[in-house]
Amino acid sequence: MKRREFLSCAITAGAIMMMPAIWSGCQGSRKGKDITLPNLPYPEDALEPYISSRTIGFHYGKHHKGYVDKVNRFMKGTRFSGMPLEEMIVKSAGNADFSSVFNNAAQVFNHTFYWNSMSPDGGGTPPQTVAEKIDDAFGGIDAFKKAFINAGTGQFGSGWAWLVLREDKLEVVATANADTPIAHGLKPVMVIDVWEHAYYLDYQNKRKDYVEAFLENLINWAFVEKNLVAM
Repeated sequence: MKRREFLSCAITAGAIMMMPAIWSGCQGSRKGKDITLPNLPYPEDALEPYISSRTIGFHYGKHHKGYVDKVNRFMKGTRFSGMPLEEMIVKSAGNADFSSVFNNAAQVFNHTFYWNSMSPDGGGTPPQTVAEKIDDAFGGIDAFKKAFINAGTGQFGSGWAWLVLREDKLEVVATANADTPIAHGLKPVMVIDVWEHAYYLDYQNKRKDYVEAFLENLINWAFVEKNLVAM
């Protein structure tokens, strides 16, 4: 898999709409009716020193893989079997009878989006098209970073901090546990995982340091731009 391959997914009017996907890993690849673990877009040590290969090994090889294994088990024999992942997430959201399907399907999506939100060549200045959208929504890159850091550090317990599109305007939102923007009609553009397993081996309880390192050194602006261009 090439680093320059990316993903773009959106929900509009309550329905699933897949944007021209340059990267097909949005839902993981399929083997028959099963969802399979998508490949990382870079080697496990590629994000060092900001995220260690040990963290990536556990996070991707244990946690992400575990969600893939569980969603395949929980959807077996149900109406969700063989359903596209994004549709599965939307149709199981808020349904207590299928909370196990939702939680694991959403975590497969969230983690896949997270890996692609980072790059070994990340950080720096966003491209002009992204910078203009950020200026329009937040008043500048510094204000965006402040809002994103607040979302990432302010999320109590486990969860995610997202850059999303609400209609045509960028917004920073946080979601708890497995919750995901596509369950709420929002289009994800970029995300950071703030579950402790994403950063604790490298940063211990210093979540803010992790979020700042993500923004300054890892954020994949090319991925953000692809998601905005594919609106």
